[in-house]
Amino acid sequence: MTDKKDLLEQRREKNKLISESGINLYPNNFQVVNTVKELKDVIEKAPEKLGEEGEVFTVAGRMMAVNKFGKSSFIRIKDGTGLRMQAYLSKSRVGDETYAMFKQLDIGDIVGITGPLFQTKTGEWTIFADEFMLLSKSVRPLPEKFHGLKDPEKRYRRRYVDLIMNEDVRDVFVKRAKIVQKIREFLSTREFLEVETPMMQPVAGGAEATPFVTHHNALDMELFLRIAPELYLKRLVVGGFDRVFEINRNFRNEGVSTRHNPEFTMLEFYQAYASYEDLMDLTEDLFCEIADEVLKSRETEYQGDKISFEKPWKRIPLTEALCETAGMDKSLLNNKEGLLQFAEENGVTITKKEKTGKIITKLFEALVEPNLIQPTFVTHYPVEVSPLSRRSHKDPEFTERFELFVGGREIANGFSELNDPDDQKERFLDQVKKRDDGDDEAHMMDHDYIEALEYGMPPTAGEGIGIDRLVMLFTDSASIREVILFPHMRPSLDQ
Repeated sequence: MTDKKDLLEQRREKNKLISESGINLYPNNFQVVNTVKELKDVIEKAPEKLGEEGEVFTVAGRMMAVNKFGKSSFIRIKDGTGLRMQAYLSKSRVGDETYAMFKQLDIGDIVGITGPLFQTKTGEWTIFADEFMLLSKSVRPLPEKFHGLKDPEKRYRRRYVDLIMNEDVRDVFVKRAKIVQKIREFLSTREFLEVETPMMQPVAGGAEATPFVTHHNALDMELFLRIAPELYLKRLVVGGFDRVFEINRNFRNEGVSTRHNPEFTMLEFYQAYASYEDLMDLTEDLFCEIADEVLKSRETEYQGDKISFEKPWKRIPLTEALCETAGMDKSLLNNKEGLLQFAEENGVTITKKEKTGKIITKLFEALVEPNLIQPTFVTHYPVEVSPLSRRSHKDPEFTERFELFVGGREIANGFSELNDPDDQKERFLDQVKKRDDGDDEAHMMDHDYIEALEYGMPPTAGEGIGIDRLVMLFTDSASIREVILFPHMRPSLDQ
Protein backbone atom coordinates (compact mmCIF):
# COMPACT_ATOMS: atom_id res chain seq x y z
CA MET A 1 0.00 0.00 0.00
CA THR A 2 1.28 3.46 -0.94
CA ASP A 3 1.49 5.74 2.08
CA LYS A 4 0.31 9.35 2.03
CA LYS A 5 3.80 10.83 1.77
CA ASP A 6 4.62 8.67 -1.27
CA LEU A 7 1.29 9.58 -2.88
CA LEU A 8 1.93 13.28 -2.27
CA GLU A 9 5.42 13.06 -3.80
CA GLN A 10 4.02 11.24 -6.82
CA ARG A 11 1.41 13.97 -7.28
CA ARG A 12 4.04 16.72 -6.98
CA GLU A 13 6.25 15.02 -9.55
CA LYS A 14 3.32 14.55 -11.91
CA ASN A 15 2.30 18.19 -11.61
CA LYS A 16 5.89 19.26 -12.31
CA LEU A 17 5.89 17.25 -15.54
CA ILE A 18 2.55 18.74 -16.60
CA SER A 19 3.90 22.23 -15.96
CA GLU A 20 7.09 21.52 -17.89
CA SER A 21 4.98 20.43 -20.87
CA GLY A 22 3.77 24.04 -21.16
CA ILE A 23 0.45 23.79 -19.33
CA ASN A 24 -0.28 26.60 -16.85
CA LEU A 25 -1.40 24.90 -13.64
CA TYR A 26 -2.96 28.08 -12.21
CA PRO A 27 -4.31 30.36 -14.97
CA ASN A 28 -6.58 33.32 -14.19
CA ASN A 29 -8.20 34.15 -17.52
CA PHE A 30 -11.39 32.07 -17.45
CA GLN A 31 -14.66 33.95 -17.13
CA VAL A 32 -17.37 32.04 -15.26
CA VAL A 33 -20.79 32.99 -16.58
CA ASN A 34 -23.11 30.46 -14.96
CA THR A 35 -23.49 28.39 -11.79
CA VAL A 36 -24.63 24.80 -11.58
CA LYS A 37 -27.72 26.06 -9.76
CA GLU A 38 -28.56 28.31 -12.71
CA LEU A 39 -28.17 25.37 -15.08
CA LYS A 40 -30.51 23.24 -13.00
CA ASP A 41 -33.05 26.10 -12.91
CA VAL A 42 -32.94 26.32 -16.71
CA ILE A 43 -33.39 22.55 -16.98
CA GLU A 44 -36.47 22.77 -14.76
CA LYS A 45 -38.04 25.90 -16.26
CA ALA A 46 -37.01 26.00 -19.93
CA PRO A 47 -35.75 22.61 -21.16
CA GLU A 48 -36.86 23.52 -24.71
CA LYS A 49 -33.80 25.83 -24.95
CA LEU A 50 -31.45 22.93 -24.41
CA GLY A 51 -29.83 20.30 -26.57
CA GLU A 52 -26.51 19.76 -28.36
CA GLU A 53 -27.16 22.75 -30.60
CA GLY A 54 -28.94 24.81 -27.93
CA GLU A 55 -27.88 27.55 -25.52
CA VAL A 56 -24.24 27.46 -24.41
CA PHE A 57 -23.22 27.78 -20.74
CA THR A 58 -19.90 28.42 -18.98
CA VAL A 59 -19.30 26.95 -15.53
CA ALA A 60 -16.39 26.10 -13.26
CA GLY A 61 -15.99 23.68 -10.39
CA ARG A 62 -13.97 20.97 -8.69
CA MET A 63 -13.81 17.53 -10.32
CA MET A 64 -15.37 15.09 -7.85
CA ALA A 65 -15.54 12.02 -10.11
CA VAL A 66 -13.91 11.03 -13.39
CA ASN A 67 -14.63 8.16 -15.79
CA LYS A 68 -11.95 8.21 -18.48
CA PHE A 69 -12.38 6.18 -21.65
CA GLY A 70 -10.44 6.12 -24.89
CA LYS A 71 -11.72 9.10 -26.85
CA SER A 72 -14.42 10.37 -24.47
CA SER A 73 -14.93 10.75 -20.75
CA PHE A 74 -17.49 11.75 -18.15
CA ILE A 75 -16.67 13.94 -15.18
CA ARG A 76 -18.73 15.31 -12.32
CA ILE A 77 -17.99 18.79 -11.00
CA LYS A 78 -19.15 20.63 -7.88
CA ASP A 79 -19.21 24.42 -7.79
CA GLY A 80 -19.68 27.13 -5.17
CA THR A 81 -23.42 26.50 -4.93
CA GLY A 82 -22.65 23.05 -3.53
CA LEU A 83 -24.47 21.37 -6.43
CA ARG A 84 -23.01 18.87 -8.87
CA MET A 85 -23.28 18.54 -12.64
CA GLN A 86 -22.07 15.92 -15.06
CA ALA A 87 -19.97 16.93 -18.08
CA TYR A 88 -19.02 14.96 -21.20
CA LEU A 89 -15.69 15.42 -22.98
CA SER A 90 -15.16 14.12 -26.48
CA LYS A 91 -11.71 14.19 -28.08
CA SER A 92 -13.26 15.10 -31.42
CA ARG A 93 -15.05 18.12 -29.91
CA VAL A 94 -12.41 19.65 -27.56
CA GLY A 95 -9.40 18.72 -29.71
CA ASP A 96 -6.44 16.39 -29.32
CA GLU A 97 -4.30 18.77 -27.23
CA THR A 98 -7.03 19.65 -24.72
CA TYR A 99 -8.11 16.04 -24.37
CA ALA A 100 -4.52 14.91 -23.80
CA MET A 101 -4.21 17.55 -21.06
CA PHE A 102 -7.47 16.40 -19.48
CA LYS A 103 -6.25 12.79 -19.34
CA GLN A 104 -3.46 13.93 -17.00
CA LEU A 105 -5.82 15.56 -14.49
CA ASP A 106 -6.99 14.19 -11.15
CA ILE A 107 -10.04 14.23 -8.92
CA GLY A 108 -9.85 17.45 -6.90
CA ASP A 109 -8.61 19.62 -9.78
CA ILE A 110 -10.65 22.74 -10.55
CA VAL A 111 -11.71 23.13 -14.17
CA GLY A 112 -13.76 25.39 -16.44
CA ILE A 113 -16.19 24.09 -19.05
CA THR A 114 -18.15 25.76 -21.86
CA GLY A 115 -20.85 23.98 -23.83
CA PRO A 116 -24.55 23.17 -24.28
CA LEU A 117 -26.67 20.85 -22.15
CA PHE A 118 -27.96 17.55 -23.46
CA GLN A 119 -29.52 14.41 -22.01
CA THR A 120 -27.60 11.14 -21.99
CA LYS A 121 -29.23 7.82 -22.79
CA THR A 122 -29.98 7.43 -19.08
CA GLY A 123 -31.78 10.79 -19.07
CA GLU A 124 -29.17 12.75 -17.08
CA TRP A 125 -28.63 16.35 -18.13
CA THR A 126 -24.97 16.82 -18.99
CA ILE A 127 -22.72 19.62 -20.24
CA PHE A 128 -21.30 18.73 -23.66
CA ALA A 129 -17.88 20.38 -23.50
CA ASP A 130 -16.92 22.61 -26.43
CA GLU A 131 -14.09 24.10 -24.38
CA PHE A 132 -12.30 22.69 -21.35
CA MET A 133 -9.63 24.40 -19.24
CA LEU A 134 -7.60 23.55 -16.15
CA LEU A 135 -7.99 26.37 -13.60
CA SER A 136 -6.20 25.01 -10.51
CA LYS A 137 -4.18 21.82 -10.17
CA SER A 138 -4.52 20.11 -6.80
CA VAL A 139 -1.39 18.82 -5.11
CA ARG A 140 -2.95 16.83 -2.28
CA PRO A 141 -5.43 14.09 -3.18
CA LEU A 142 -8.92 14.25 -1.69
CA PRO A 143 -10.02 11.54 0.78
CA GLU A 144 -11.30 8.36 -0.81
CA LYS A 145 -14.97 9.00 -1.62
CA PHE A 146 -16.53 5.98 0.10
CA HIS A 147 -14.89 6.66 3.45
CA GLY A 148 -14.64 10.40 3.05
CA LEU A 149 -13.41 12.53 5.91
CA LYS A 150 -15.05 11.14 9.04
CA ASP A 151 -12.62 11.60 11.92
CA PRO A 152 -13.97 14.64 13.86
CA GLU A 153 -10.54 16.02 14.76
CA LYS A 154 -9.32 15.85 11.15
CA ARG A 155 -12.58 17.39 9.97
CA TYR A 156 -12.25 20.38 12.31
CA ARG A 157 -8.55 20.91 11.58
CA ARG A 158 -9.06 20.72 7.81
CA ARG A 159 -12.50 22.25 7.53
CA TYR A 160 -11.79 23.14 3.89
CA VAL A 161 -11.59 19.43 3.05
CA ASP A 162 -14.61 18.72 5.27
CA LEU A 163 -16.65 21.23 3.25
CA ILE A 164 -15.53 19.67 -0.04
CA MET A 165 -16.37 16.11 0.96
CA ASN A 166 -19.39 16.39 3.27
CA GLU A 167 -22.55 18.01 1.92
CA ASP A 168 -24.30 17.96 5.30
CA VAL A 169 -21.47 20.02 6.82
CA ARG A 170 -21.81 22.61 4.10
CA ASP A 171 -25.57 22.74 4.72
CA VAL A 172 -24.99 23.55 8.42
CA PHE A 173 -23.04 26.68 7.55
CA VAL A 174 -25.48 27.74 4.87
CA LYS A 175 -28.22 27.51 7.50
CA ARG A 176 -26.05 29.44 9.94
CA ALA A 177 -25.76 32.29 7.46
CA LYS A 178 -29.52 32.27 6.90
CA ILE A 179 -30.19 32.36 10.64
CA VAL A 180 -27.93 35.38 11.17
CA GLN A 181 -29.44 37.12 8.15
CA LYS A 182 -32.95 36.48 9.50
CA ILE A 183 -32.01 37.88 12.92
CA ARG A 184 -30.73 41.09 11.33
CA GLU A 185 -33.88 41.40 9.24
CA PHE A 186 -36.13 40.71 12.22
CA LEU A 187 -34.51 43.34 14.44
CA SER A 188 -34.07 45.93 11.71
CA THR A 189 -37.75 45.83 10.81
CA ARG A 190 -38.46 46.56 14.48
CA GLU A 191 -36.25 49.67 14.33
CA PHE A 192 -33.24 48.24 16.16
CA LEU A 193 -29.97 49.88 15.08
CA GLU A 194 -27.01 47.57 14.44
CA VAL A 195 -23.82 48.88 16.08
CA GLU A 196 -20.26 47.81 16.85
CA THR A 197 -18.62 48.18 20.26
CA PRO A 198 -14.99 47.64 21.38
CA MET A 199 -13.44 44.18 21.25
CA MET A 200 -10.58 45.33 23.49
CA GLN A 201 -11.76 46.90 26.71
CA PRO A 202 -9.98 48.51 29.69
CA VAL A 203 -12.47 46.76 32.03
CA ALA A 204 -13.85 43.30 31.31
CA GLY A 205 -17.57 43.51 32.04
CA GLY A 206 -21.04 42.41 31.13
CA ALA A 207 -20.74 38.82 32.36
CA GLU A 208 -19.12 36.62 34.99
CA ALA A 209 -16.21 35.04 33.13
CA THR A 210 -12.42 34.92 33.03
CA PRO A 211 -11.11 37.24 30.30
CA PHE A 212 -8.13 37.00 27.98
CA VAL A 213 -5.56 39.68 28.78
CA THR A 214 -3.40 41.59 26.30
CA HIS A 215 -1.15 44.65 26.37
CA HIS A 216 -1.25 47.80 24.26
CA ASN A 217 2.34 48.90 23.76
CA ALA A 218 1.78 52.49 22.65
CA LEU A 219 -0.54 53.29 25.55
CA ASP A 220 1.35 50.98 27.91
CA MET A 221 -1.86 49.61 29.35
CA GLU A 222 -3.53 46.29 30.01
CA LEU A 223 -6.58 45.49 27.90
CA PHE A 224 -9.08 42.63 27.94
CA LEU A 225 -10.68 40.86 25.02
CA ARG A 226 -14.32 41.42 25.69
CA ILE A 227 -16.38 38.81 27.49
CA ALA A 228 -19.59 40.68 26.54
CA PRO A 229 -20.59 43.93 24.79
CA GLU A 230 -23.33 44.64 27.35
CA LEU A 231 -21.99 47.68 29.20
CA TYR A 232 -21.10 49.50 25.99
CA LEU A 233 -24.48 48.80 24.41
CA LYS A 234 -26.18 50.18 27.51
CA ARG A 235 -23.99 53.28 27.30
CA LEU A 236 -25.56 53.78 23.86
CA VAL A 237 -29.03 53.54 25.40
CA VAL A 238 -27.97 56.28 27.82
CA GLY A 239 -26.86 58.24 24.75
CA GLY A 240 -30.31 58.07 23.21
CA PHE A 241 -30.24 55.00 20.96
CA ASP A 242 -33.40 53.36 22.30
CA ARG A 243 -33.03 50.11 20.34
CA VAL A 244 -29.60 48.69 19.54
CA PHE A 245 -28.15 45.30 18.72
CA GLU A 246 -24.78 43.75 17.93
CA ILE A 247 -23.80 40.38 16.46
CA ASN A 248 -20.14 39.77 17.13
CA ARG A 249 -17.48 37.77 18.92
CA ASN A 250 -16.94 37.34 22.65
CA PHE A 251 -13.87 35.77 24.23
CA ARG A 252 -13.80 33.83 27.50
CA ASN A 253 -10.76 32.09 28.90
CA GLU A 254 -12.54 28.86 29.74
CA GLY A 255 -12.38 25.19 28.84
CA VAL A 256 -13.21 23.69 25.46
CA SER A 257 -16.14 21.27 25.30
CA THR A 258 -19.13 20.32 23.17
CA ARG A 259 -20.85 23.47 24.48
CA HIS A 260 -17.96 25.89 24.86
CA ASN A 261 -15.42 27.51 22.57
CA PRO A 262 -13.22 30.30 23.93
CA GLU A 263 -14.21 32.46 20.95
CA PHE A 264 -17.93 32.50 20.20
CA THR A 265 -20.62 34.61 18.56
CA MET A 266 -23.33 36.44 20.48
CA LEU A 267 -26.35 38.51 19.62
CA GLU A 268 -27.09 41.17 22.23
CA PHE A 269 -29.93 43.65 21.92
CA TYR A 270 -31.39 46.33 24.17
CA GLN A 271 -34.77 48.04 24.10
CA ALA A 272 -35.61 51.15 26.11
CA TYR A 273 -39.00 51.41 27.81
CA ALA A 274 -39.35 47.62 27.79
CA SER A 275 -39.28 44.89 30.44
CA TYR A 276 -37.96 41.35 30.54
CA GLU A 277 -41.50 40.17 29.81
CA ASP A 278 -41.53 42.17 26.56
CA LEU A 279 -38.31 40.46 25.51
CA MET A 280 -39.73 37.01 26.20
CA ASP A 281 -42.56 37.85 23.78
CA LEU A 282 -40.03 39.16 21.25
CA THR A 283 -37.89 36.04 21.59
CA GLU A 284 -40.84 33.76 20.87
CA ASP A 285 -41.56 35.74 17.69
CA LEU A 286 -37.89 35.66 16.64
CA PHE A 287 -37.54 31.89 17.02
CA CYS A 288 -40.79 31.26 15.18
CA GLU A 289 -39.64 33.39 12.25
CA ILE A 290 -36.26 31.62 12.16
CA ALA A 291 -38.02 28.25 12.19
CA ASP A 292 -40.32 29.35 9.37
CA GLU A 293 -37.35 30.56 7.32
CA VAL A 294 -34.82 27.79 7.96
CA LEU A 295 -36.91 24.72 8.75
CA LYS A 296 -40.13 25.65 6.92
CA SER A 297 -41.80 24.28 10.03
CA ARG A 298 -42.24 25.18 13.70
CA GLU A 299 -41.38 21.66 14.76
CA THR A 300 -37.97 20.05 14.68
CA GLU A 301 -35.96 17.26 16.26
CA TYR A 302 -32.90 17.88 18.39
CA GLN A 303 -30.77 14.92 19.44
CA GLY A 304 -33.77 12.59 19.39
CA ASP A 305 -36.23 14.95 21.11
CA LYS A 306 -39.14 16.44 19.20
CA ILE A 307 -39.36 20.19 19.84
CA SER A 308 -42.16 22.60 19.03
CA PHE A 309 -41.64 26.36 18.73
CA GLU A 310 -45.35 27.12 18.63
CA LYS A 311 -46.32 29.88 21.06
CA PRO A 312 -46.82 30.35 23.94
CA TRP A 313 -43.78 28.85 25.68
CA LYS A 314 -43.73 27.80 29.30
CA ARG A 315 -42.61 30.44 31.83
CA ILE A 316 -41.66 29.38 35.35
CA PRO A 317 -39.70 30.96 38.26
CA LEU A 318 -36.37 29.28 39.01
CA THR A 319 -37.29 28.23 42.54
CA GLU A 320 -40.60 26.79 41.36
CA ALA A 321 -38.81 24.81 38.62
CA LEU A 322 -36.39 23.47 41.23
CA CYS A 323 -39.24 22.25 43.41
CA GLU A 324 -41.31 20.94 40.49
CA THR A 325 -38.56 19.05 38.64
CA ALA A 326 -36.02 18.18 41.33
CA GLY A 327 -38.57 17.44 44.04
CA MET A 328 -37.06 19.90 46.50
CA ASP A 329 -39.26 21.03 49.38
CA LYS A 330 -40.09 24.73 49.16
CA SER A 331 -39.28 25.18 52.85
CA LEU A 332 -35.57 24.68 52.04
CA LEU A 333 -35.32 27.85 49.94
CA ASN A 334 -34.35 29.98 52.95
CA ASN A 335 -32.48 27.22 54.75
CA LYS A 336 -28.82 27.20 53.72
CA GLU A 337 -27.93 24.09 55.71
CA GLY A 338 -30.95 22.30 54.32
CA LEU A 339 -29.97 23.29 50.77
CA LEU A 340 -26.43 22.01 51.27
CA GLN A 341 -27.77 18.71 52.60
CA PHE A 342 -30.19 18.44 49.64
CA ALA A 343 -27.26 19.09 47.29
CA GLU A 344 -25.17 16.36 48.93
CA GLU A 345 -28.07 13.89 48.73
CA ASN A 346 -28.37 14.60 45.01
CA GLY A 347 -24.66 14.45 44.21
CA VAL A 348 -24.23 18.19 43.59
CA THR A 349 -20.92 19.59 44.89
CA ILE A 350 -21.30 23.01 46.52
CA THR A 351 -18.94 24.69 48.98
CA LYS A 352 -20.31 25.92 52.30
CA LYS A 353 -19.07 29.47 51.69
CA GLU A 354 -21.56 29.97 48.82
CA LYS A 355 -24.49 32.28 49.46
CA THR A 356 -28.03 30.90 49.36
CA GLY A 357 -28.81 32.39 45.95
CA LYS A 358 -25.73 30.81 44.39
CA ILE A 359 -26.58 27.44 45.96
CA ILE A 360 -30.11 27.56 44.56
CA THR A 361 -28.78 28.43 41.11
CA LYS A 362 -26.20 25.62 41.13
CA LEU A 363 -28.88 23.12 42.18
CA PHE A 364 -31.06 24.31 39.32
CA GLU A 365 -28.24 23.99 36.78
CA ALA A 366 -27.44 20.44 37.87
CA LEU A 367 -30.91 19.00 38.52
CA VAL A 368 -33.33 20.94 36.33
CA GLU A 369 -31.59 22.43 33.30
CA PRO A 370 -30.92 19.11 31.45
CA ASN A 371 -34.67 18.27 31.66
CA LEU A 372 -35.92 21.45 29.97
CA ILE A 373 -36.44 20.08 26.47
CA GLN A 374 -39.32 22.19 25.17
CA PRO A 375 -38.72 25.96 24.96
CA THR A 376 -38.95 27.20 28.55
CA PHE A 377 -38.33 30.61 30.09
CA VAL A 378 -36.95 30.23 33.62
CA THR A 379 -37.43 33.53 35.45
CA HIS A 380 -36.48 35.34 38.67
CA TYR A 381 -32.84 34.50 39.29
CA PRO A 382 -31.24 35.36 42.65
CA VAL A 383 -29.55 38.76 42.96
CA GLU A 384 -26.21 37.10 43.85
CA VAL A 385 -25.90 35.64 40.33
CA SER A 386 -27.42 38.63 38.51
CA PRO A 387 -25.21 41.66 39.16
CA LEU A 388 -26.64 43.70 36.27
CA SER A 389 -30.35 42.84 36.61
CA ARG A 390 -33.15 44.93 38.11
CA ARG A 391 -34.50 43.62 41.42
CA SER A 392 -38.03 42.25 41.52
CA HIS A 393 -40.41 44.62 43.29
CA LYS A 394 -42.29 41.65 44.70
CA ASP A 395 -39.19 39.90 46.11
CA PRO A 396 -35.97 42.01 46.19
CA GLU A 397 -33.84 38.89 46.71
CA PHE A 398 -34.62 37.93 43.12
CA THR A 399 -34.38 39.75 39.80
CA GLU A 400 -36.50 40.42 36.72
CA ARG A 401 -34.39 38.02 34.69
CA PHE A 402 -34.99 35.01 32.48
CA GLU A 403 -32.96 32.36 30.77
CA LEU A 404 -34.33 30.42 27.81
CA PHE A 405 -33.73 26.68 27.68
CA VAL A 406 -34.35 24.39 24.71
CA GLY A 407 -33.16 20.82 24.34
CA GLY A 408 -31.71 20.90 27.86
CA ARG A 409 -29.40 23.81 27.04
CA GLU A 410 -29.35 27.52 27.80
CA ILE A 411 -29.91 29.48 24.59
CA ALA A 412 -30.63 33.03 25.80
CA ASN A 413 -30.31 35.25 28.85
CA GLY A 414 -32.30 38.45 29.34
CA PHE A 415 -33.47 40.84 32.02
CA SER A 416 -34.86 44.19 32.93
CA GLU A 417 -31.71 46.27 33.28
CA LEU A 418 -30.52 47.73 36.53
CA ASN A 419 -30.45 51.50 35.94
CA ASP A 420 -30.03 52.70 39.53
CA PRO A 421 -26.35 53.82 39.70
CA ASP A 422 -26.14 53.46 43.49
CA ASP A 423 -27.53 49.94 43.47
CA GLN A 424 -25.25 49.05 40.54
CA LYS A 425 -22.21 50.38 42.41
CA GLU A 426 -23.06 48.24 45.43
CA ARG A 427 -23.44 45.18 43.21
CA PHE A 428 -20.05 45.87 41.63
CA LEU A 429 -18.45 46.26 45.05
CA ASP A 430 -19.89 42.89 46.07
CA GLN A 431 -18.39 41.38 42.90
CA VAL A 432 -15.02 43.00 43.65
CA LYS A 433 -15.05 41.34 47.06
CA LYS A 434 -15.64 37.99 45.35
CA ARG A 435 -12.65 38.64 43.08
CA ASP A 436 -10.52 39.47 46.11
CA ASP A 437 -11.64 36.15 47.61
CA GLY A 438 -10.37 34.29 44.55
CA ASP A 439 -13.32 34.26 42.11
CA ASP A 440 -11.66 35.10 38.76
CA GLU A 441 -15.05 35.20 37.02
CA ALA A 442 -16.57 37.85 39.27
CA HIS A 443 -17.36 41.21 37.68
CA MET A 444 -14.82 44.04 37.79
CA MET A 445 -15.62 47.52 39.04
CA ASP A 446 -16.42 49.84 36.11
CA HIS A 447 -16.48 53.45 37.32
CA ASP A 448 -17.10 54.85 33.83
CA TYR A 449 -20.23 52.74 33.47
CA ILE A 450 -21.50 53.97 36.86
CA GLU A 451 -20.89 57.52 35.64
CA ALA A 452 -22.90 56.78 32.49
CA LEU A 453 -25.83 55.54 34.62
CA GLU A 454 -25.64 58.73 36.65
CA TYR A 455 -26.64 60.66 33.53
CA GLY A 456 -29.80 58.54 33.49
CA MET A 457 -30.66 55.38 31.56
CA PRO A 458 -34.35 54.89 30.73
CA PRO A 459 -36.13 51.71 31.86
CA THR A 460 -34.54 49.13 29.56
CA ALA A 461 -34.52 45.41 28.90
CA GLY A 462 -31.67 43.51 27.25
CA GLU A 463 -30.96 40.03 26.04
CA GLY A 464 -28.10 37.90 24.78
CA ILE A 465 -28.52 34.88 22.51
CA GLY A 466 -25.64 32.53 21.76
CA ILE A 467 -25.56 32.25 17.97
CA ASP A 468 -23.52 29.04 18.04
CA ARG A 469 -25.94 27.25 20.35
CA LEU A 470 -28.85 28.62 18.34
CA VAL A 471 -27.38 27.13 15.17
CA MET A 472 -26.75 23.85 16.99
CA LEU A 473 -30.46 23.74 17.83
CA PHE A 474 -31.67 24.47 14.31
CA THR A 475 -29.22 22.04 12.65
CA ASP A 476 -29.47 19.19 15.19
CA SER A 477 -25.74 19.45 15.95
CA ALA A 478 -24.51 17.80 19.15
CA SER A 479 -21.26 19.78 19.44
CA ILE A 480 -20.48 23.48 19.13
CA ARG A 481 -17.52 22.49 16.95
CA GLU A 482 -19.95 21.37 14.27
CA VAL A 483 -21.29 24.91 13.85
CA ILE A 484 -18.03 26.92 14.09
CA LEU A 485 -16.02 26.85 10.88
CA PHE A 486 -12.66 26.83 12.63
CA PRO A 487 -13.02 25.81 16.30
CA HIS A 488 -10.10 26.17 18.69
CA MET A 489 -8.05 22.99 19.14
CA ARG A 490 -4.76 21.91 20.65
CA PRO A 491 -1.79 21.99 18.24
CA SER A 492 -1.63 18.89 16.08
CA LEU A 493 1.21 16.50 16.84
CA ASP A 494 1.68 15.69 13.15
CA GLN A 495 2.27 19.28 12.05
